[in-house]
Amino acid sequence: MRAGLGFMEADSVAHCGQSLEDSFIWSLTYTDLASTWTEGRAVWNKGSHGVLEQTRNVEQTLPFPILGFDFDNGSEWMNWTLIKYLQVRVKPVRLTRSRPYHKDDNAHVEQKNWMWPRQLLGYGRLEDPSGVPLINGLYKEAWGPLHNFFLPSMKLKQKWRQGSRWVRRHDQPQTAYQRLMANDQISAKSKRQLRDQFESLDPFDLAAQVEKRLKGVLK
Repeated sequence: MRAGLGFMEADSVAHCGQSLEDSFIWSLTYTDLASTWTEGRAVWNKGSHGVLEQTRNVEQTLPFPILGFDFDNGSEWMNWTLIKYLQVRVKPVRLTRSRPYHKDDNAHVEQKNWMWPRQLLGYGRLEDPSGVPLINGLYKEAWGPLHNFFLPSMKLKQKWRQGSRWVRRHDQPQTAYQRLMANDQISAKSKRQLRDQFESLDPFDLAAQVEKRLKGVLK
């Protein structure tokens, strides 16, 4: 997929422990290829309407419009409910999907899956539906702002084969916020709003909120 601003990869993570049977919580991860801006949401049983609701919520909170949307072949993404929402609009979102059994096709969001649901919530089973709003609060109000405004990451710029090994070159570490502020596709108004939000946040307070909210989820 083209890596311009607004081109997103999306994936889901099952909080099922050792078994996919019965009901449990799923995490949804959305990441922008150009800026690395990432959002997470939780749903119960990854039903199409729940995934649509959270995808709509993510779109409403993003500081840029969604232009492209790339996902795997899971039923949570490959359904008419979500596709209609993304396609039946004045400016349809470009949809692409990864090849079956090719996780590298979604490498950007796969990496964020580790940083978001796995690093925060681990590999245990989450089978209490009351945890869904708690996890959404954690993602939207604590971990998301901490991650997007204060935790830098590197982006791969070049990759080539040299003999028997791959050589990779990355850019300088930057936060998603810094990448957005340097992007000329973001309007001056949106940049002012981002700057105001950044100046209102305290990374130490956000980190404390993450720990506090995690205790409520993993009790």
